[in-house]
Amino acid sequence: MIDYEKTPRFPADNYLNRELGLLGFNRRVLAQAQDERMPLLERLRFLCIVSSNMDEFFEIRVSGLKEQLRAHAAGTTTDGKTAQETYRLVAAEAHAIVHDQYQHLNEVILPALDKEGIRFMRRSTWSDAQRDWIRNYFHREMVPVLTPIGLDPSHPFPRVLNKSLNFAVELEGKDAFGRSSNIAIVQAPRVLPRVIQLPEELTGCAYGFVFLSSILHEFVGELFTGMTVIGCYQFRATRNSDLFVDEEEVTNLRTKLQGELPQRHFGNAVRLEVADNCSPAITEFLLAQFALQASDLYRVNGPVNLVRLMQVPDWVDRPDMKFRAFTPGTPKGLPKSGSIFDAIRKNDILLHHPYQSFTPVIDLLSQAAKDPNVVAIKMTIYRTGTDSVLMQALLRAAQSGKEVTVVVELMARFDEEANIGWATKLEEVGAHVVYGVVGYKVHAKAVLIVRREEGGLKRYAHLGTGNYHPRTARLYSDFGLMTANEEVTHDVSEVFKQLTGLGKARTLKHLWQAPFTLQPNIVAAIAAEADIARAGGKARIVAKMNSLVEPEVINALYQASQAGVDIDLLVRGVCMLRPGVAGLSEKIRVRSIIGRFLEHHRIFYFYAEGKENVYLSSADWMDRNFFKRIELAFPLLDPKLKRRVITEGLKFYLADNQQGWDMNGQGVYQRRRSPRSKPHNAQGELMLTLGG
Repeated sequence: MIDYEKTPRFPADNYLNRELGLLGFNRRVLAQAQDERMPLLERLRFLCIVSSNMDEFFEIRVSGLKEQLRAHAAGTTTDGKTAQETYRLVAAEAHAIVHDQYQHLNEVILPALDKEGIRFMRRSTWSDAQRDWIRNYFHREMVPVLTPIGLDPSHPFPRVLNKSLNFAVELEGKDAFGRSSNIAIVQAPRVLPRVIQLPEELTGCAYGFVFLSSILHEFVGELFTGMTVIGCYQFRATRNSDLFVDEEEVTNLRTKLQGELPQRHFGNAVRLEVADNCSPAITEFLLAQFALQASDLYRVNGPVNLVRLMQVPDWVDRPDMKFRAFTPGTPKGLPKSGSIFDAIRKNDILLHHPYQSFTPVIDLLSQAAKDPNVVAIKMTIYRTGTDSVLMQALLRAAQSGKEVTVVVELMARFDEEANIGWATKLEEVGAHVVYGVVGYKVHAKAVLIVRREEGGLKRYAHLGTGNYHPRTARLYSDFGLMTANEEVTHDVSEVFKQLTGLGKARTLKHLWQAPFTLQPNIVAAIAAEADIARAGGKARIVAKMNSLVEPEVINALYQASQAGVDIDLLVRGVCMLRPGVAGLSEKIRVRSIIGRFLEHHRIFYFYAEGKENVYLSSADWMDRNFFKRIELAFPLLDPKLKRRVITEGLKFYLADNQQGWDMNGQGVYQRRRSPRSKPHNAQGELMLTLGG
């Protein structure tokens, strides 16, 4: 749900629109697909990522806007726009992005792939031999699982799953029962692949593909014997997928959530995608069935779901058309064999994913599960996947009699089902499973291991900026810190006490924690730099994050800029702050980096009169992270590791003139190109510096 205010806290002109900022991010992802320097199959993959991002944008953000429209919300967002104004702007830009996306697919990507022997074969080009093979496939693989539904008083319009592929078929004639319904719906089961590869001997090229939609269009008449097919049109409805669970009224969150999850597929429709040849009559009919307006209709020249093309680059064995294979490195100080606890006890260990391997994190949990000296393991879980080696290690630890406590966030969007599954398995082997704190999502990334050693019990911790998910650790940029520092591990222990027990929050020595101290400490650190600048001292702030939307922090940054603080912000996605505005933010620069890997780490740097305080965090600078989630920010206390974060996480990115986008005060981004200077690509240089 989008938050609207009766009276914004700060002048509306100081802020950019959040929804348009999200669409701006998707524009930059689309630009990756349009970048001729990118390998061709990766450009196709970026086009698919745009579709995936747009799906979530409609499922969550647009659905929130529509809820406000239905409620006739009178308030405005922080930037001063009403729900009606925002929706109008969002719809116009979303239509433009989709148009440009499909235009680039049809006019650039597909012809370029065709020249390389990777062909998506249209019906008009099928040879007789190809048509025979495809018809046989239709009858063998598709007909047994298809259920055509003729619409009449006893067969109403079916419940259409969120984002499922469907076909509206216009018919003439009468069926075996004398019925003359002129419309039928054919739903494509999700078990059917959306892209089918033909044998090479039939296509004359290395990789010949046909779309499932093309096959059904060609042979749909065979599902309606004796009737005439006038037209067949693919369509897809996107629905509100934001689960609503009133946690204050729930006695068992897991049971309630299990009941709500199936309904996610049938929320209110927010978008209708149809093929561009869909007849006006069918278009109007479908809009009426989903209670949508003309502005909710997206006509596309191609498959209505490009996300299903994401697998094609994996099927094609053409390394020359993909990113160069990359092997993550292993940081110094970690033994190839032996105890990882001995290494952590000697020095803190910093991991920079995906440039460095996630294996040490897996090893930490695996060794803890097997080590007879380990007596307890505590861990937070937000996203970990359905097949997680980390969860398997926790199961083994609990089965061996160790005290295992897992804080599972059941409300992790689109991962609820996987998390419920792991929670059930952990409980079955005797682990303590808790679901955090009512009203707050547990988004912090933390592991605490208690080990019996000479002299008593010793605590070890892992703190991270990203999820405990081995697959995304190969795709997202994140930092992770392994430490045995007594004060830091004591803080982590206190946080786990809060999450599992009751009582007042104790003061933490090193960690900043939302919803208590994180936002006030960030505002205070910004204000401290402003005070130093006013006194004539050197003042500097550099922060890297996914999103910047929280008004009080933005206001503090404006005041710091006016005081003379030099500020660089690396914001991958939404930034509501206006940089470079005279009298407001002249000392602030905003940059977005879009590359091979998803920029995900959060780094907060304050010069602090030469002390250079550096924090890593799980939290973006957003209202939800500061006030509605349990988050952590942790300092780099080891000078060498602090220097690494400054260099690898900030300096490399500030120097990037290949994948960087500079934002102006109107929220418009321009690619950062410096033809006279040496090219710098942060991700490429980190791969060379840290890779194996």
